[in-house]
Amino acid sequence: EMRRFRPHLVHTHTAKAGVVGRLAAIIGRVPVRVHTFHGHVLHGYFPAPVTRLVRIVEKVLARRTTALVAVGERVRDELLAAGIGSEDQFVAIAPGVAAPRVVNPVEARYSLGLPAGRPVVLFVGRLTTVKRLDRLLAAFEVVLGDVPEAVLAIAGDGDQAEWVGAASAALGDSVRLLGWTADLGALYSVADLVVISSDNEGMPVTLIEAAMAGVPGVTTDVGSASEVVKDGVTGLVVDVDADSLAEGIATLLLDEDRRAAMGRAAAERAREQFGSGRLVSDHAQLYRRLIGC
Repeated sequence: EMRRFRPHLVHTHTAKAGVVGRLAAIIGRVPVRVHTFHGHVLHGYFPAPVTRLVRIVEKVLARRTTALVAVGERVRDELLAAGIGSEDQFVAIAPGVAAPRVVNPVEARYSLGLPAGRPVVLFVGRLTTVKRLDRLLAAFEVVLGDVPEAVLAIAGDGDQAEWVGAASAALGDSVRLLGWTADLGALYSVADLVVISSDNEGMPVTLIEAAMAGVPGVTTDVGSASEVVKDGVTGLVVDVDADSLAEGIATLLLDEDRRAAMGRAAAERAREQFGSGRLVSDHAQLYRRLIGC
């Protein structure tokens, strides 16, 4: 396909597609090759020997890539520290999203099966090991000691879905498993805050979407999450452990005025920095520079 179409520029995304696409572009003699790291799999995904192999492959491919895009500055710095690419190859382009549709929160709670009048902590994402749902459930058990009426809503699916269901049973109706849910507007309309409990992230789009909807975030300090959540202003960035996560969640649940102020600040900042128009503009500028027009 590369040889037939003869593109001037090929831009790949994600780890596996990045390997296959760049190899095809090299073989097809595509003059400009770009790859975006939406994060990386150098921590929390594979055993050490596999991680070393991934690092070697990425190092080799980076030498044959014209430009490397990282979704955040910290993601870029972690890749450079691993010896992948050079500083002059990298450009940081944050994700951009459209604002979610406005949904009546009362109707959304009913449709999602969530109880009225109880504060909702929302997790949206893949139910997989690196997301550390075990840490989230341990933290939320502590939170219930301070805010017994709180509800943790978990939206998503993945290889740990069955485990999450079994592990959350001990917390009774304080944990609601929503499964894979397409209506993000409904999810964010019922959330008092959104939580990330991961060991490794790129720049979590969940946090950006939540901010667009005026929902503050509580996140572990991983990847470029702290570039979305401005600590103490649009949410809280906490240490990577269950106690810190629990403290952050409880702090915001117990302070409605602070939570509301953070939500307003999050929405304003997200509209300025994380809109889809800015994302398109950043890529257009990069492409023009690379192809010389």
